[in-house]
Amino acid sequence: METKVLNVKEHDRKKLLKTISEILENNGIAVLPTDTVYGIMTSIFNITGQKNIYKLKSRNDRKPLIMMSHDMEVLKQFVVFPKKTEKIIGEFWPGQLTLILPTTEIGKILTGGRDNLGVRIPNCKILLEIMKQYNKPLMSTSANVSGKESAKDAKAAVEYFKNKVELIVDDGKCKFSFESTVIDMVKFPYVVIRKGCLDCNKLLKYI
Repeated sequence: METKVLNVKEHDRKKLLKTISEILENNGIAVLPTDTVYGIMTSIFNITGQKNIYKLKSRNDRKPLIMMSHDMEVLKQFVVFPKKTEKIIGEFWPGQLTLILPTTEIGKILTGGRDNLGVRIPNCKILLEIMKQYNKPLMSTSANVSGKESAKDAKAAVEYFKNKVELIVDDGKCKFSFESTVIDMVKFPYVVIRKGCLDCNKLLKYI
């Protein structure tokens, strides 16, 4: 497999988005920029691709991928948003916050029966444009080999995944260059299970 490396600044935007969308639609795996770190991603409907992500990363299959979308209405097909999530979402999405929420029946089917799933709307212009063009959620995890540092730029992503994935999109260095903060909001009391680039002190009054 020969990996396409596409630089956002060097390509016509419409053609770039069309190319990326086609690769995802054809069950490809792509490394895409986010506001936190680069992510290795594939369609929520590409079960084989998700399994291959685990293999490429040497990732423990007990560690779930997270779902990303550009749109709350899309996410609501797959996870349930309790009323208490409204304020925290209003304050921190799009952004560097991942919420673990209960899955819907469709969500359970597509995640092998999981009753919860991490979801995020990232604050990254090109990724939001990609997801809007593709219009299906992406399953994602940090672009690295497990135990290694997450890719903060496309150069690191290429070192990890050249000729192992269909596409790497280069949008320079990620704004925050550190993983998202993760809160489990399946049941109260809510728990911060990963301290990331979003300051936990800012979250306290919401959880």
